[in-house]
Amino acid sequence: MAESLNPLCNPQTKTGSHSVPDRGKWANKREFILTVAGAIVGLGNVWRFPYLCYKNGGGVFFIPYLMFLCTCGIPLFILETALGQYTSQGGIMCWRKICPLFEGMGYAGQLISFYGCISYVVVLSWAFLYLFSSFSKELPWTTCNNKWNTDACVEINSINGTGNRTAALNSSSSIVEFWRRRVLNISSGIEELGSIQWELCLCLLLAWIICYFCVWKGVRSTGKATYVTATFPFVMLTVLLIRGMTLPGAIHGIKYYLYPDPQRLSDPQVWMDAGTQIFYSYAICLGCLTTLGSYNKYNNNCYRDSFFLCLLNSATSFLAGFAIFSVLGYMSQKQGLDIASVAESGPGLVFIVYPQAVSLLPFPQVWSVSFFTMIILLGIDGQFAGLESIMTSIVDLFPTQILKGYRRELLLLLICSVSFLLGIFLVSQAGAYILQIFDHYVCSGPTLLLLATFQSIVIGWIYGANRFSNNIEDMIGYKPLSLINYCWLYITPVICSGTLVFLLVRYSPMRFNKSYEYPLWAYCIGWFFSSSSLILIPITMFYKVAKGKGTVWQRIRAASRCADDLPMKTPDR
Repeated sequence: MAESLNPLCNPQTKTGSHSVPDRGKWANKREFILTVAGAIVGLGNVWRFPYLCYKNGGGVFFIPYLMFLCTCGIPLFILETALGQYTSQGGIMCWRKICPLFEGMGYAGQLISFYGCISYVVVLSWAFLYLFSSFSKELPWTTCNNKWNTDACVEINSINGTGNRTAALNSSSSIVEFWRRRVLNISSGIEELGSIQWELCLCLLLAWIICYFCVWKGVRSTGKATYVTATFPFVMLTVLLIRGMTLPGAIHGIKYYLYPDPQRLSDPQVWMDAGTQIFYSYAICLGCLTTLGSYNKYNNNCYRDSFFLCLLNSATSFLAGFAIFSVLGYMSQKQGLDIASVAESGPGLVFIVYPQAVSLLPFPQVWSVSFFTMIILLGIDGQFAGLESIMTSIVDLFPTQILKGYRRELLLLLICSVSFLLGIFLVSQAGAYILQIFDHYVCSGPTLLLLATFQSIVIGWIYGANRFSNNIEDMIGYKPLSLINYCWLYITPVICSGTLVFLLVRYSPMRFNKSYEYPLWAYCIGWFFSSSSLILIPITMFYKVAKGKGTVWQRIRAASRCADDLPMKTPDR
């Protein structure tokens, strides 16, 4: 294969006498595929996509979903993966080498990943508590004779048939009380921080210990861990799908999941939900894909891999809907309730609806252990992928200082320790309120849409879409489809910026469980977290321009050109 068409700007060309320690490569292609699959196939596929499909018109939801997938999801997925492979650098250094002026996008993405690591791991602590509780003789959320239950508690297994429908809707079920009073022990609001849930705190510590040892040796340990963490959830999802489809009432649930309602396409919110789901489930704009791609060999066919992984992600979301709604249909028929009253999104589906559903199955402990093991492994994959992205970015910034002795392991220990200590606030009695702030303002929505717009503009217009296509051709032997170029140039930035404007116009104050309204200072904290990452972009631009020479325009032009004076590494062809 020929050398790069632009040697001066080939980020994998060795320059000068600089010597950079070996940052490692994937042992084989399977490790890359499994690690990326684990990073992008997560809880969003299980608890968010099926509900959005049901809520937004059933089968017709696939029309806007596929449109956003083809115009935003796949082009950005290819962009980030190929950028990491071409530069052989993580989420920060890749932008320094391609367009130093926008290096701040890398810092912004890594800060969002750091926020995500702090908050996302709390879901794992909840799942661990449910998993440990599943080993009891009787599932604790099925009874009302526990110390956390109230007088209004109704055992979920006693709700059977239409005759008890009023009781089911008006009483406090044992599963809800287990979730709210045992697991969360939730306070009256974010103003009341309350005490630390020490059992959750220990589960949080366990989750961080597992993540540490999955990442501590870099891709050597990360790649090996995914042989278990990335494959087992697919096995369990298949088992749950087969079991769910054999339950009485399963067809009733599938009908609610897929029954098309074409009129819903006229609602702009349906299209917004489809767009945000793509960004939510594809790990776009966080630097994670760039980092994982950077450990590929130079001539790996990342273009073909990207299509396969995108197909795998969307197919998993689609099949998860069958697994979830078949069980919901069974639960609806068993309890005589309308499926609309049991279908939820987010944590409610994982920690209320599905535990209630498994309690109705034969051998409920077995199904409960299987389900929460799947949830834990789905979460751990995404967690240590984000952690690896942060570590790689820091190591790439200071390779000679960190890639010596045990400095990398000590740095990772420091990051995990700090993240654990900050995460203790999220296992307090007000933890659920704080977690929603992170989820709403930091890890999704306008922040990622703005970063996606910037990425498309930088690659499409500043670095050059054709130039980047030539770089991809240099790696894999052929250019991407012309449609991908047009997406980078026009379609993706227009759709992302349009979606962003719509979300800002339709902005409504965040509420917890549709009733609790946050105080003003909580909204301010949310917007601070959101802006703290984005502000790094103009700060870095100002710094790059200020330290340059010549007129302001000359400095901007110089900072927009790819770097050719950094330590490089000869590509492993």
